[in-house]
Amino acid sequence: MAGPLLGAGRAAVPGFLDDLRAAVKDGSFRPLPVRERKIPKPGGSGKVRKLGIPTVADRVVQAALKLVLEPIFEADFLPVSYGFRPKRRAHDAIAEIHHFGTRGYRWVLDADIEACFDSISHTALLDRVRARVKDKRVLALVKAFLKAGVLTELGERRDTTTGTPQGGILSPLLANIALSALDEHVMQPWQPGGPMSTAGKRGYRRSKGRPTWRIVRYADDFVILVHGTREHTEALRQDVATVLAPLGLRLSEAKTQIVHMGDGFDFLGFRIRWKRKRGTNKWYVYTFIAARPLFTVKAKIRALTHKTSQWSLASVLTKLGQLMRGWANYFKHAVAKWTFSKLDAFTWWRLAHMLRARHGWNWGQLRRHLRGPDGRWRIAADGVEYYRISLSVAVSRYTYRGNKIPTPWPTTNPA
Repeated sequence: MAGPLLGAGRAAVPGFLDDLRAAVKDGSFRPLPVRERKIPKPGGSGKVRKLGIPTVADRVVQAALKLVLEPIFEADFLPVSYGFRPKRRAHDAIAEIHHFGTRGYRWVLDADIEACFDSISHTALLDRVRARVKDKRVLALVKAFLKAGVLTELGERRDTTTGTPQGGILSPLLANIALSALDEHVMQPWQPGGPMSTAGKRGYRRSKGRPTWRIVRYADDFVILVHGTREHTEALRQDVATVLAPLGLRLSEAKTQIVHMGDGFDFLGFRIRWKRKRGTNKWYVYTFIAARPLFTVKAKIRALTHKTSQWSLASVLTKLGQLMRGWANYFKHAVAKWTFSKLDAFTWWRLAHMLRARHGWNWGQLRRHLRGPDGRWRIAADGVEYYRISLSVAVSRYTYRGNKIPTPWPTTNPA
């Protein structure tokens, strides 16, 4: 269905949509297997992430299905999850960790779910969907997409008995529906009337030596912050494993760890650590840029500025500006000034070495070409100048929004 549409151009879209609507209404629509694509995971580990790319027709139906399902489940989702939800972003999850970390939640269950998107039980997921959706046509479509199968890169057809392939429009929502079972379990004591529902109750628990905890989840990445001891956190680890098992999921033994915030941990590209402020006896939770995203962006800069690069200088500067602007805007709420300056210096020297190799200049010639009348070194071409993130992107504190994050739909589960 996608081939004729793309070949005929925009004029074919209305007819394509009419045919697709009719197929969905009369029940004859059948999703095709997703095309498997393997992409390297960031960080240079050598591991790959499997993506499942749906056809154009399947993407259209998935988008329509998402419009139906999202308002229903957004009304139920707890505010402790942030990934792939409207009006929420990774920085809200980091701000939540800051908020509770400064209030004594110092032990962290830094969890990693093994192959989450590939392992979610279809039975468990469909049971959760059926609990809120009664329309059989909608349920049939969800099941059809889950069971559509995969067309591997070798052209082989593989059935899908578990999981919801990454790459589809519907997959993040389905994963959130499944993992909301974990949110609900961990946050049950915080619900009205529960033993952690008020600050007074939480304080009373801690006065009796009992822990309090809070989960912060972004898609399949999550941490549980504990105001208690390592032993309390270890008990929660076992509890989480028990909750995940019926969903067909399990924690990675190698990657799941229990850490104290004083030692720090990585989450969503940030390094979060509780440490003493320099020159004082006061301790705060700080957010730095983790090592992996810095390594990754440097690798991309090296590729763009390699001495054998065939790009024109203007093209290199444009691509560098796009890369660094996006990277810096994501990390600008961390303790990042020093890192931004160091990355600027790294990039400048990469450009300098590229220009020397490209033109055969020595350092004196490079200086004469790059030094302006005002004495300032300037790398530019065709009106495009080297983009310095330390001068262009302001580092600032992200405002904690807590339960004030707006939602397009009414909620039924405040927490």
